[in-house]
Amino acid sequence: MRFALRVLVCACVRLSAQSIADHHQHFLRSAVAPPDGLALTAKALISQMDEAKVHRAAVFSIAYQFGNPNRPPVENEYERVKAENDWTREQTALYPKRLKAFCSTNPLKDYAVAEIERCAKDPGLRVGLKLHFGNSDVDLDNATHVAQLQRVFREANRHRMAIAAHIRSTVNRKRPWGAQQARAFLEQVLPAAPDVPVQIAHLAGAGGYDEPGIDAALGIFADAIAAKDKRMKRVFFDVSGVFLGQWESKATLIVKRLRMLGLERVLYGSDSPPLPAWKAFRKLPLTEGEFRKIEKNVAPYLR
Repeated sequence: MRFALRVLVCACVRLSAQSIADHHQHFLRSAVAPPDGLALTAKALISQMDEAKVHRAAVFSIAYQFGNPNRPPVENEYERVKAENDWTREQTALYPKRLKAFCSTNPLKDYAVAEIERCAKDPGLRVGLKLHFGNSDVDLDNATHVAQLQRVFREANRHRMAIAAHIRSTVNRKRPWGAQQARAFLEQVLPAAPDVPVQIAHLAGAGGYDEPGIDAALGIFADAIAAKDKRMKRVFFDVSGVFLGQWESKATLIVKRLRMLGLERVLYGSDSPPLPAWKAFRKLPLTEGEFRKIEKNVAPYLR
């Protein structure tokens, strides 16, 4: 997740009359956001959504940040994870017709399965589970990590919780990312959650399509879809955070990949203020009909 809220200016882009769904949002507050993070509540998010004609949104808890090994450890870690998940639920409950909360946790923690089970019992959190491999330092080349991911995915599947996952490994620690890791996710992790939607964030990257490895990773999933791999039956891809860095030089390649994935699997998500993110998305060289098709996409958990 990119916490810095970037302004992507393109006043010339026409907003669609179609009200859209944002499949990747967060609330931020000083307890977990970095010093330059913006404290964002449900009220503020709804105001931004109204400006962008976004009718509903999935809000992913960032409770996993308390278990982020890339940051200093915190006291009472699991208690703070639970409190953050509950706070996210309390905020979305203020606008129940427009916002749905996802529980989150570092999947490698000893308490991960327990927290999923706790969230599954809460009507305001049982919709879905957000996982962030990068901020949890998940290594898909590590058999122990993969085994723990399988347990977490099975638990979410058992409770029929949708899964939204940032599957790109840690950038800070220069973990490898590309076809090999994407194949491990496809072959070893996805089968553990065959009955629920699995949303792969940022088109399998960490934000910005110009970073190495993303296209190779996404190509693994595109090839699996082309081969009618049953493991991809309920897999979606959100475009949040893609429009960072030198992404415009990759615009044609991004569109090629979206078409290979199948536009029915592509979900709009911003991971930032919805309006500038939507304007950036509208700069892709898709046809108007293709934009409209994506606009109409709503993941099962938001319907």
